[in-house]
Amino acid sequence: MSFILRMSGKKVLYISYDGMTDPLGQSQVLPYLTKLSQYGYKFTLLSFEKKGRYQKEGKVIEDICASSGIYWVPLIFTKNPPILSKIYDRWQMSRKAGQLHKRYKFEMIHCRSYISAEMGLALKRKTGVKFLFDMRGFWADEKVDGGQWDQRSFFFRKVYRHYKQKEKEFLLQADGIVSLTHAAKEELTKQKAYEQLDMDVIPCCADLQHFNYNNVCAGEKEQLRQQLQIAGGKKVISYLGSVGGWYMTKEMFHFVRCLLEQYPDFVMLVLTKDEKDWVRTEALQQGIPADKIIITTATREKMPLYISLSDCSIFFIRPTYSKKASSPTKHAELMGMGIPVICNDIGDTGHIIEKTRTGIMVREFSESEYKEQIKKLDEIMAIPKDHIRQTAFRYFDLDGGVADYLQIYKRVLKD
Repeated sequence: MSFILRMSGKKVLYISYDGMTDPLGQSQVLPYLTKLSQYGYKFTLLSFEKKGRYQKEGKVIEDICASSGIYWVPLIFTKNPPILSKIYDRWQMSRKAGQLHKRYKFEMIHCRSYISAEMGLALKRKTGVKFLFDMRGFWADEKVDGGQWDQRSFFFRKVYRHYKQKEKEFLLQADGIVSLTHAAKEELTKQKAYEQLDMDVIPCCADLQHFNYNNVCAGEKEQLRQQLQIAGGKKVISYLGSVGGWYMTKEMFHFVRCLLEQYPDFVMLVLTKDEKDWVRTEALQQGIPADKIIITTATREKMPLYISLSDCSIFFIRPTYSKKASSPTKHAELMGMGIPVICNDIGDTGHIIEKTRTGIMVREFSESEYKEQIKKLDEIMAIPKDHIRQTAFRYFDLDGGVADYLQIYKRVLKD
């Protein structure tokens, strides 16, 4: 008999098509569930794991879950063949979710994004279990904006319309809805069908005890500078995370090239798990000298140390319709470390930057705009770290996010 059956407390099935061995799983799922577990909720966590990452990091996730009383059910994410693999994964998810609910009789199913929500809504209709739709973004529109669902194709037009109808069902039949941004909430509630939606906004938060510049040892920081061959007196502009995709690589490197023309004492530090040679080639093509870019990776444990080398950090995200619902995790982590950011206006990011004066917002992707904004660089680098960090607590504190989820859980489950 599973330990879940022997424990008191409301039982919740959390379904994620993202893996817990993925960076997002470790930053945007597990920290919330481990803390919510402390309030008596008993989680079964159903996720899809990339085989290589699961083999490498699965034991770490098992230990985290076991220490919090979370029953983790990992399934293997399938990639090929392209369309059939997704059908197979949905079948796996549906079968396993049904089996788990039949066995444990969950009070609520918390669904991360749209694929998971299909299973949550199906189980609600079949069994009456409460259904929490944690939408994470405009998923169907992201597929169109990202080019995966080319609307010139009859097939993908049908797929898009299918999921927009599903989205409507999720929104209107959910017992609770979570949006990452106020911009997405406003976009939805201005539509007649959704005028009366009761929706909570919880951005991508960060563990600000982990991302805390006060915990970085000066000696370790100096040692890392030497290891990365960042000479004394050099300033650092950093970039965190995946390169390409939604992140505007060429535009960011173009900005940095303009920055180097005015501030030749800067170097760029790219912290990514992506292929280093490809990233370097992209940088060189945008005119960044080879000796001005450092490309490396860091574990989550060491990430605050690496971020602490930054004088400022940059991220540009493609400003499409779907990105109204985007909340970059890196923004929260950087602010926790007291680092000013240079970014464009997506989701609530631009509003936060302008309201709190914690960085620079680029309004268009042109050399003239970059040079105009670079004039503000000395000003933003002079912002006290503590001001940026305290602002992070107002917007992105993990404990605040957990408190918001706790209120939703109590409301939905009538605790």
